[in-house]
Amino acid sequence: MALSENAIDAVNNAVNTEREDFSEYVAHLQLHMALQARNLVPALQHRGDRRETLLHQTQADFEKLISRQGV
Repeated sequence: MALSENAIDAVNNAVNTEREDFSEYVAHLQLHMALQARNLVPALQHRGDRRETLLHQTQADFEKLISRQGV
């Protein structure tokens, strides 16, 4: 039993509409995730107090020292 051209067109239109809806959903999700990621990453201009800066520098120096030592 063959489908009529109208039935095939209706199915194709429904599939295309569903794809467009899904594509729009994915685009909104990507935008939301990008905005969330911006909130999770500290700003480069953030200037903490001197103790915080010293702590981060000490930790970085310690990690460099440890990474250069042979096991």
